[in-house]
Amino acid sequence: MSKGTIQDLTFHSEALQEEIELLIYVPANYTPLNKYNILIASDGKDYFQLGGITKLADELIEDYEIENLIIVGVPYKNIQDRKNKYIPTGEKHEAYLRFLAHELMPFLDREYSTLQMGSTRGLIGDSMAATASLLACLKYPNIFSKAILQSPYVDEHVLSIVNEAKAVELVSVYHIVGKEENEVLTMDKTIKDFLTPNRQLHQLLINQGYKTFYEEFEGNHTWKYWKPDLRRALIENFS
Repeated sequence: MSKGTIQDLTFHSEALQEEIELLIYVPANYTPLNKYNILIASDGKDYFQLGGITKLADELIEDYEIENLIIVGVPYKNIQDRKNKYIPTGEKHEAYLRFLAHELMPFLDREYSTLQMGSTRGLIGDSMAATASLLACLKYPNIFSKAILQSPYVDEHVLSIVNEAKAVELVSVYHIVGKEENEVLTMDKTIKDFLTPNRQLHQLLINQGYKTFYEEFEGNHTWKYWKPDLRRALIENFS
């Protein structure tokens, strides 16, 4: 099986006023003569290492199960950095969404042969990273139209933003959560119910009319369950 390459580079963000590490998977079949879809993963290092997303993409692209795809991982620096950027109450949240839409995406369009349409771009994340992915799609639906959510963090702020968003015609949502996620030990050592608010989010998306794939899997809030789901997630969104 042909293997793509992973480029590790540093990107200066004006919006965030900091240097951002990027992991960029470029498939083995890359040529400027073709055009490529884009998938951006917050919690990027986790998707590349724990999720094995690049090896999976190698396989799916070679077997013609998904279209040509470049995957960009955006790692977080530490737990506090993650909270600051990924959830609505974080002090860098709005700046992080601007970075994704107005800095990172134009850079990728300049550097690579991309399709340059919202319908060919997706954002993926797990837990808080899924929250950032959803909210970036809702804020910039002409730039990102595919939200892939693996057990997103959902609170009243997230539900309020979804309720007020005007992106139903443009954004599709792929959404999974575990049936055992009613008691999740979070990174700050508190116990949180993820399942109930995810069910509320799903119902709200349905009520608003979003095109949504939703499943509750037998399992909890870990990569043991998110990793095997990635195959379906990529095929559903990029086939």
